[in-house]
Amino acid sequence: MSFSSQWKSLTVITAVFLGALFLPVGLPRFETSVMESIYLVHDYAREHVVFCLLPAFLIAGGISVFIRGEAVMRYLGAGARKVVSYAVASVSGSILAVCSCTVLPLFAGIYKRGAGIGPASAFLYSGPAINVLAIILTARILGPGLGFARAVGAVMFSVLIGLLMQWIFRRSEADRMANIVESQATPAGNEPVHRTVLVFATLIAILIFSNWSSQGGSSGLWFAVYRGKWLVTGIAATVLAAMLVRWHGVSLWKLFTTAAVVIILALLVPGTPMLGFGAGLLGLAVALGTTKGESSDWLEESWGYARQILPLLFGGILVAGFLLGRPGSEGLIPSVWVERAVGGNSLWANLFASVAGAFMYFATLTEVPILQGLLGAGMGKGPALALLLAGPALSLPNMLVIRSVMGTRKTFTYVLLVVVMATGSGLLYGAFA
Repeated sequence: MSFSSQWKSLTVITAVFLGALFLPVGLPRFETSVMESIYLVHDYAREHVVFCLLPAFLIAGGISVFIRGEAVMRYLGAGARKVVSYAVASVSGSILAVCSCTVLPLFAGIYKRGAGIGPASAFLYSGPAINVLAIILTARILGPGLGFARAVGAVMFSVLIGLLMQWIFRRSEADRMANIVESQATPAGNEPVHRTVLVFATLIAILIFSNWSSQGGSSGLWFAVYRGKWLVTGIAATVLAAMLVRWHGVSLWKLFTTAAVVIILALLVPGTPMLGFGAGLLGLAVALGTTKGESSDWLEESWGYARQILPLLFGGILVAGFLLGRPGSEGLIPSVWVERAVGGNSLWANLFASVAGAFMYFATLTEVPILQGLLGAGMGKGPALALLLAGPALSLPNMLVIRSVMGTRKTFTYVLLVVVMATGSGLLYGAFA
C-alpha cells in the first residue's frame, strides 16, 4: 500500500473515531433525531417497500427483458417527435401516481433501455408531481387556487424540465444514444406486443389498487373502490398468474401453492394484508427464478434494480429523518425555524421552501396536511406552492438513487431546475394570490 493510501485510511479512521468520541449523546434533540430517523425508516418499510417498491422493481425488470429497445427509442428516445415523447412520458408517469421513491425503478428501467434524458426526466417528475388525487386533495383542503396552480405548474414543469435537460446534455446524450443503439443491435425480448402490454397492464393494476387509500371518506366511487381494492388486486394477480403459466412456462403448481399461502394468510390475519401480499410476491419471485429462459432473466433484472436502489434509499431516509424528522415530528432542525423561514412571499421564503421540500421525504399525499399546518402557522401562499411543486417530486433518498442512474452532473442539473422553477412559480403565484 502506498504512503498516500495509508494517510487516506488513517484520515478516515481518525474522522470516524472523533465523530464517535464527540457524539452529543445525552442531548434530547440529538437522541430524538436518532429515533426519528429510525421511525421514518420503519414507516417507509411498513408502508412503501412491499406494496410500492417491490411491484415497481418487477415492472422495471420486465421493461429490461421484454420491452424492445427500438420501441422505447421510438416513443421516448432523443430522436422521437417531442409531442409524442413528452406526452407519453408525462401521461404514463401521472397514471402511476407514485411517490418520489417508487418512481425510481421505473425511471431507471426506461432510461437504461434507451429513453432520452428529456422524456425520462419528464417521466421522473410527472410520476409523483402530476398525481390527480393529490391535486384534488390540495384544492379541497388548501383552496382551489393552490390546487389549480399546482396542476398547471406540475404539467408545465414535467415538459420544461425534460426539454431543458435534453438541450443541456445534448452532446453527451448523442454519445449515449449511439452506444445504446450499438448494444441493442439484437433486440431484447421476442414476446408479441399484445402479451407484453397485457402483462405490464396487470402489474400496473396490482401496483395501483394495492396502494389505493380511502382518503378519510366513507362514500362515493373512490371509497367503493377502496373497499374492493383487495378483490380487484386478487383478480389482477390471478390474471397475471394465468398469463405467466400460458405464455412464460411458469409451473402451475408453483403459482397455485403461492395462491394457497396468500389465501391462508388473508384468512388468519385479515388486518395485515402486507403479509399476504408479500408472500405472493415472494412466491412469484421463486416461480420466476426457477423457470428457465426470460422468466429467470426477469427476476435477475428486478433483483439488480433492488440491489442498486434499496441501500441508497434507506440511507437517504435515515439522513432525512435525522435532520427533519417525520411529518408532524421534530428532527435535528427545529420545525419552528422552517415556519419562520417560509412566512411572506420573499425570494428567500420561496427558495427556502423549494430547497426544504426538495430534501424532505414526503410519502404520497402527506404534503397536503403538512402544508395545512404550515399555512396555519403563517406560511405564505407562494412558498406553499413552491413546496408543493418541489417536495413530492424530490427527496434526499430520491437524489441519491438518481445520481447512481445518470451521474452527478445530470442529477445536480435536474434538482437545480426543479428548485429554480418552483421558486419562480412561488414568487409569481404569491404576487397575485
